[in-house]
Amino acid sequence: AIQNPNDIQLQEKAWNSVCPLVVRLKRFYEFSLRLEKALQSLLESLTCPPYTPTQHLEREQALAKEFAEILHFTLRFDELKMRNPAIQNDFSYYRRTISRNRINNMHLDIENEVNNEMANRMSLFYAEATPMLKTLSNATTSFVSDNKTLPIENTTDCLSTMASVCKVMLETPEYRSRFTSEDTLMFCMRVMVGVIILYDHVHPVGAFCKTSKIDMKGCIKVLKEQPPDSVEGLLNALRYRTACMRARLP
Repeated sequence: AIQNPNDIQLQEKAWNSVCPLVVRLKRFYEFSLRLEKALQSLLESLTCPPYTPTQHLEREQALAKEFAEILHFTLRFDELKMRNPAIQNDFSYYRRTISRNRINNMHLDIENEVNNEMANRMSLFYAEATPMLKTLSNATTSFVSDNKTLPIENTTDCLSTMASVCKVMLETPEYRSRFTSEDTLMFCMRVMVGVIILYDHVHPVGAFCKTSKIDMKGCIKVLKEQPPDSVEGLLNALRYRTACMRARLP
């Protein structure tokens, strides 16, 4: 359709194919906004006084599980997004089409669903290599900024504890033997990578400093011991979402 702009049949076929996909992309974008609020609510519950983060994780395991579920979904979504460059190509075609129609004073029904303003916000979201992780990273950073009376250690300790638990489960044969499926293994790895990235964003000097409470060498070792196809997306997430990893993972 792009190569043959005067072919009406091709234009209609492309447009009719793209529109349902754009509506689906909008649903995922709106879902990211809900995840942002949910993550901040969970962080508040898992870091508030008088309990320590470790005590919170022990007392409120259901909330910790929900936190982990969000991270698992986020990493899975971003892995799929990185494998599908057509997402941005299709969306660019959509934006060009509605812009051209607006110049010609034409209004399409789908603009009631995804207007130009919404399309611009969605474009910024999907332009990120890992859009869901970027949303959660920003949400965590905002949580720390908005709760200045809460010691930052409450947040970083919560994240580092979760990372440590995941690493121990992955590297200890006794615990690994309890995993009932490959999905459980991937769940644990995604949660570990997710909390590392969030920790790196809110810790004053990042996850790779000597004072970090996350055993980064151990975490990377565990990942690299897995089949490359299983962890490529996770290592890419670390490359794109942590400054230090870009230097360490060529």
